[in-house]
Amino acid sequence: MTKDYVEPPPAALLDMDELKKWSFYRAVIAEFVATMLFLYVSVATVIGTKATPDPCKGAGLLGISWVFGGMIFVLVYCTAGISGGHINPAVTFGLFLGRKVSLIRALAYMVAQCLGAVVGVGLVKALTKAFFDTVGGGANTVQPGFSKGVGLVAEILATFFLVYTVFSATDPKRNARDSHVPVLAPLPIGFAVFVAHVATIPITGTGINPARSFGAAVIYNNKHAWDDHWIFWVGPMLGAIGAAIYHQLVLRAQAVKALGSFQSAPNV
Repeated sequence: MTKDYVEPPPAALLDMDELKKWSFYRAVIAEFVATMLFLYVSVATVIGTKATPDPCKGAGLLGISWVFGGMIFVLVYCTAGISGGHINPAVTFGLFLGRKVSLIRALAYMVAQCLGAVVGVGLVKALTKAFFDTVGGGANTVQPGFSKGVGLVAEILATFFLVYTVFSATDPKRNARDSHVPVLAPLPIGFAVFVAHVATIPITGTGINPARSFGAAVIYNNKHAWDDHWIFWVGPMLGAIGAAIYHQLVLRAQAVKALGSFQSAPNV
């Protein structure tokens, strides 16, 4: 049966030639700027909402969730053609495991994302320093009434959902079959971020993005935030691993295809 699409070759583990290309550095800059804008707008919304005495006048849980999801939708749309629009170390890690990006590009993206997050939250603090620290600095912590174990599981599941959505929305087979999918890909990704926030804000404030949690923790610099910080790296990375395995080995049956190719190879 003839395929109606071309499966892109897996990214090289170490592609040193990338370092010689301007497109590589342009993509890294795009990840830095996109993550900076994402953290600035989203954390400013969190700070403004918490600083508003009347809860009816603030954005509330749904409003905050829409801002996080909406920003991802817009920024993925803007940067997808330049860097892939990752804006999240967990997404980058998942795509690296799926052989969509090289190790060099993955590491460069993660560094750029974390630096962009620090700058973005730093801008928020500079503009709201009168009450930034008193309302928690937008930092992620496990909320009262929940254990660290519950927080970790919540982050794993929410990030699995997000990274699985990213894999599905950018699947080359689906893109070839439905020409509108590449244009609409940012929409389900942004909506996944929105839904994950609605479900997880009451538990952890919703991390699902280690750069988001890191930027807020660095600028807020509170002991409680740092005590819980490992959850917002371990949870998202485990969720990304699970999503990569599920999509690549189960849904795309890469392991079965590889085994079939091995079994069908002629004896030498």
